[in-house]
Amino acid sequence: MSATTSSDPALTLAHAFARCREEGRAALIPYVTAGHPSPEVMPEVLRMLADEGADVIELGIPFSDPLADGPTIQRSSYEAIERGVDMRWTLDVLATFRAERDTPVVLFTYLNPILRYGVDAFLRDAAAAGAQGVLVTDLPVGADPELEGAFAASPLDLIRLIAPTTLPERVREIAAAGRGFLYYVSRTGVTGARQELKDGLAREVEEVRAVTPVPVAVGFGISTPAQAAVVAQVADGVVVGSALVDRLGREGVEGARALVSGLRQATRRTADGSAA
Repeated sequence: MSATTSSDPALTLAHAFARCREEGRAALIPYVTAGHPSPEVMPEVLRMLADEGADVIELGIPFSDPLADGPTIQRSSYEAIERGVDMRWTLDVLATFRAERDTPVVLFTYLNPILRYGVDAFLRDAAAAGAQGVLVTDLPVGADPELEGAFAASPLDLIRLIAPTTLPERVREIAAAGRGFLYYVSRTGVTGARQELKDGLAREVEEVRAVTPVPVAVGFGISTPAQAAVVAQVADGVVVGSALVDRLGREGVEGARALVSGLRQATRRTADGSAA
């Protein structure tokens, strides 16, 4: 893929999802932790994800207290921090990637690293580095109108989370504030690979899609191409995190490449709308 600038209209989350719809598939959204499995390998990891067909990349900023994450991503975050990876390093590696590939990137973070870096500085530097969106796990809709206003005024899409326990009226409120896409958490608890998807997931996703104009991506617990194929039938995007982070840690870039390739193929749909 050719390099583009962050202001290129083709380099947006909306464009990525529109392209997937045209191609009859769900978007593949892999998550990786910045600096994992090592800072030296990270640029290769990002290039591999782009080259194997990721439609959007979630790039996790290592944090010392990642409460929403399960043991696999927690471990990757701690290891990255021990090797000196922080917000500035993450933005630098993103800028390098952006000069080489045009896959949209969403920064996945908690609020504390942004506050420590400085909100205005983060919004400015993240956009300059080539990010298209940011997902702040602990900034719910309405929690801090001033801060949310700063995000809304920036070029970054603020991705919102919806959980299975979210009440219908709250879902509508979150959906109204959604930009880029909505991230539907497939189950309660922390992130982590699961052997089976939850019953009723299709109905829950359809209920969310009915009240929002932005795409709905599903994550938490998706670990195999077979599971991704099921989710691709009902959602606009499929997020895979812990399984990929685990594969990177155990088998390196080439082992992870095989998983990403299989996941990408699983997002295709047949003419009747089912996963291929």
